[in-house]
Amino acid sequence: MSMTTTHSPSETATAPELSSLDRCDSCGAQAYVRVRLQSGELFFCGHHASEVKSALASTAMEWLDETDRLIADESI
Repeated sequence: MSMTTTHSPSETATAPELSSLDRCDSCGAQAYVRVRLQSGELFFCGHHASEVKSALASTAMEWLDETDRLIADESI
């Protein structure tokens, strides 16, 4: 299977798919990355997503990365 990465801060702004209710499966912080696997979904904060990316990349069906929102949130 091929992995689809969804991340493009230069595209037209759209509503985020992840909300503050989505929590990192590793630490409970707000999730900015959702990984779809054949067995289900995993949610990660930016820190934990970067730690597991190489391990999950080969089996991920989709990798939704909204970590660019962290930079946008800081400018508020």
